[in-house]
Amino acid sequence: MTLAEELFERNKLVELSFFNFKNAISACYFADRDLRILQVNENFKDFFPVLGNVSNAYFLDVLEQLGVDSEQISSFAAQLKRDGQVLIPHIPLTINGEDRVFSLMSTYTTDANFSYLNGVQGQFVDRTAESALREERERLLEDRLRDREVIEEKTRQLERVADRLAKYLSPQIYNSIFSGANDDLAAPLSRKNLTVFFSDIEGFTEITDRMEPERLSFFINTYLSEMANIAIEYGGTIDKFIGDAILVFFGDPESEGAKTDALQCARMAVRMRERVLELEDVWRENGIPESLRVRMGISTGYCTVGNFGSEHRLDYTVLGSPVNLAARLQTAAEAGTILLSETTCMLIENAVHCTRVDELDLKGFAQPVGCYRLEGLRDDDDHAPLTRSGRHVTVNIADRGNIREAMEELRRIGEELTQQVPRADAP
Repeated sequence: MTLAEELFERNKLVELSFFNFKNAISACYFADRDLRILQVNENFKDFFPVLGNVSNAYFLDVLEQLGVDSEQISSFAAQLKRDGQVLIPHIPLTINGEDRVFSLMSTYTTDANFSYLNGVQGQFVDRTAESALREERERLLEDRLRDREVIEEKTRQLERVADRLAKYLSPQIYNSIFSGANDDLAAPLSRKNLTVFFSDIEGFTEITDRMEPERLSFFINTYLSEMANIAIEYGGTIDKFIGDAILVFFGDPESEGAKTDALQCARMAVRMRERVLELEDVWRENGIPESLRVRMGISTGYCTVGNFGSEHRLDYTVLGSPVNLAARLQTAAEAGTILLSETTCMLIENAVHCTRVDELDLKGFAQPVGCYRLEGLRDDDDHAPLTRSGRHVTVNIADRGNIREAMEELRRIGEELTQQVPRADAP
């Protein structure tokens, strides 16, 4: 025994050394090296009333009595012996029927002067509120992750629906709906100057009667797919497919002007006629010897365009005399030809080669209707405008295909101006 130990009473010194823990908000204990409890503070008793008087109790038995998991008890003893200190961050306990969470910190104490202060000092810290907050945060994070997964799945579902819906709508109408530009489906119908295109296949019923369903499906789907691609390429709005018939219009929802809309429609029709001939090689390679002979009609005029139908199903389409005229011109056209209404031809006559045909008596029209057969397109360089500027005048030739006529006209204008300008030596 050291001199210091002789001068101080053991119990008083142990109590004095434990003084700082008496008022701690945690449950503190002090035990000897054999883990026999020597001192606890009031909070220890308040935290664990089930223990009663724990003086001289074996600390590991106390942990077991509290309901600490056996693995945690073994880990506590092993780590304390190995490292001289131990921290168990999460110990769930049930105290008086209430679920609580504690952390346990313990360490060996060493004092060279007082051997009976060499022991184990530790404390239980109540983490119940902190644990509840952590669990709530984790729950919120899990809910957020779950909500995100639900949103992502709903988004994928909407994307799949949108992809399927895109096959039933023209790109222009599809974009208008999904961009929000067409939110009000009950919006008033509008009157617009449109160019309308109709086409169908001559003798298609007879073709279907002699073709197997599988080959017929490939045959007609290939045809309609290629025609739809061409319509989209030239900016047309695909209204609908009616069996083998196709209805396309230009000028809605976007327009580049009546003349440009009509010209794009004519270019589309010519390209469709060319593509049908090209497709014959594709069909022959797939064992289909049939040749398609397509009739087409084009008309320009004011139509009513918008959503038609019931509250359960709407169809974005066009109505009006130009639509009927395009359909009748298509019916009257010979296979492989394109008929234009007079209005359409006048808009694009400088850009296309047309031949006037005899006036037609068309169903639904009181008077004979004049029309033109579209033979082909002019070379863009031939009818592109040409402008030349000099020091005093600017010459604009609307169609360079008529450049010789323009030069002759300029010569005549020059002679007239010469006669009107006074001579410099006139009195």
